[in-house]
Amino acid sequence: MTQHPAEHSPLGKSSAYVSVYTPSLLFPIPRQPKWQELGITAERLPFHGADIWNCYELSWLNPSGKPEVAAAEFIFPLSASRIVESKSFKLYLNSFNQTVFSDRREVLRTLESDLSVAAQGPVMVRVLGMNQLHQLGLTQLPGMCLDDLDVSMSDYDYAPELLTNDVRGGRVRETLHSHLLKSNCPVTGQPDWGSVLIDYAGERLDHPALLRYLVSFRQHSDFHEQCVERIFTDLLPLLGEDASLTVYARYVRRGGLDINPYRSTQPGVPDNFRLARQ
Repeated sequence: MTQHPAEHSPLGKSSAYVSVYTPSLLFPIPRQPKWQELGITAERLPFHGADIWNCYELSWLNPSGKPEVAAAEFIFPLSASRIVESKSFKLYLNSFNQTVFSDRREVLRTLESDLSVAAQGPVMVRVLGMNQLHQLGLTQLPGMCLDDLDVSMSDYDYAPELLTNDVRGGRVRETLHSHLLKSNCPVTGQPDWGSVLIDYAGERLDHPALLRYLVSFRQHSDFHEQCVERIFTDLLPLLGEDASLTVYARYVRRGGLDINPYRSTQPGVPDNFRLARQ
């Protein structure tokens, strides 16, 4: 069995929590192996998108030794050839805790520089004060919630064969969502909980089948980004020619970080809103 790249990361191992700035804690993982598994290449991706991370446990010391606290938003573009393993990201952010920075701008520049080097692409960072964070509030996903369907289920291992088009046929434009997405960390086996938004225009999807398919990720092991890419590449062939598709997952926060992958046939980066479980 091929060893997962994250096996060499701090994930699943006892770790010392370093509280003095240490950029070497970041552990990058190439995107390409999982893209190859899905039959896609960096030169001909079937989607646009980005990975949006939100941090709620950012702190450092100002020049007088007084702690500052903030939240932060990180946007990793698909042009960045590597993702960052989440535990290493948490350990890296923790290393700011007892480090003096001249001001928030220096914190921002440091984060952008270190993460862009690790990801091998330009990572955009926004540092948010508490007032800014409060103003953002909470959001509900748009469209129809599939979770209200009265559907029996028995498949909890990844089953793309469950997907099918609606027997009524026809092309539609609709927005669907579910809060029942759950997968497992490929190294530790810990659960990753999420909500997923699916917006598409194309051949009509069968709703009960789509919900069963999403639930079939319940025992599947992959990182957040890879689950969303798998959903996208499974759905797109069902939609027919000239279809549009967006898959946007908002995962529940763990250890002060939430990860929100976005993949779409349309270019651009989505709004970074916050759901109740985040």
